[in-house]
Amino acid sequence: MTELYIGLMSGTSIDGIDAGLVDFSSGHPEFIAFEYHPFPDRIRTELTEITSSDHPVLLKNIGKLDTQLGSLFAQSAQSLIAKAGFSASDITAIGSHGHTLFHAPELSSPFCLQIGDPNIIAQLTGITTVADFRRRDIAAGGQGAPLVPAFHQALFACPSENRVIANIGGIANITILPKDSSKPIIGFDTGPGNSLMDTWIRKHQGSHFDRNGDWARTGQLNKHLLSQLKADSYFTSIAPKSTGKEYFSLAWLTKHLRKLSEQKPEDVQACLCLLTAETICDAIHDYAPKTDKVLVCGGGARNSYLLEKLQGALTCPVLSTEEYHLHPDHVEAIAFAWLARQTMNSLPGNLMSVTGAKEPVILGGIYPGHAALSGKR
Repeated sequence: MTELYIGLMSGTSIDGIDAGLVDFSSGHPEFIAFEYHPFPDRIRTELTEITSSDHPVLLKNIGKLDTQLGSLFAQSAQSLIAKAGFSASDITAIGSHGHTLFHAPELSSPFCLQIGDPNIIAQLTGITTVADFRRRDIAAGGQGAPLVPAFHQALFACPSENRVIANIGGIANITILPKDSSKPIIGFDTGPGNSLMDTWIRKHQGSHFDRNGDWARTGQLNKHLLSQLKADSYFTSIAPKSTGKEYFSLAWLTKHLRKLSEQKPEDVQACLCLLTAETICDAIHDYAPKTDKVLVCGGGARNSYLLEKLQGALTCPVLSTEEYHLHPDHVEAIAFAWLARQTMNSLPGNLMSVTGAKEPVILGGIYPGHAALSGKR
């Protein structure tokens, strides 16, 4: 008998929705199906403006996007179910990450805000939906991020080698998985992943991302600029720590560029690619110097130039999670299916050693589907 969960993920790259269907009946997640749904241009533009703007945002615009994204998430789940040949009644629950508008765990009143109304997802699909995962960890004194290390531990921990999982989305984070199971799991955001590279190429070439890092490859590295960017205090701050596009933004980059003579756009792109690679590698050197293997997932795994720079700065092998039968684009969606299952089984989903929370907590809110309301589940 199957135990099916769906994970829905929209990351800081603002490209679209990842939807993954997973069977947990064996106790180990078995990947069933995946679909990617790119955002309509209008939605992508509005999300980009809201998440990158330093200007006031109308509440009605946030509310409208919350509703629209809820519908898009529901449609993604329904499409995935139909593709896999199942019905809504076969699915135990949906885990929806939502889309992060602002992540601010460092404030005196810390918060993290996601949109993509789970009420709409549950209502349109009829499936119990788990959402709003980050705020309970923040309420327990944690950063609310990253949350995927608990899943990385369940899936990738190995008793014979020290591994690091490098998840390179809009923001990059690492999970350190020591082969000695008595040692704590460590994980944190290392800094920008693809976000600054995506923003810069969109500004200068109108593309959504730098395919394979081809544009960055044409640039010349300005070591002074790279050194200036890496001097930001975030990179040397002690974990637990997390960040977002509201910090590593175009305004952040522009502030540094103003201090230098005019740079060629492709040279800046080359520098941004090195910034991502070096800050990931610096974190590995500092926190996991005995790493045997680095497994890369997220959109950054498709940037061959970035992977070359990672491998060049590390002595251990750098591999895609695809080498372990899990496509790098699928990992986060499956992680939120796993987190939903944790919540539905009244199990914690955070790791205190990662987020800094004072205690393990059950993450998210549960929005019952039609079957749950009728007593059938």
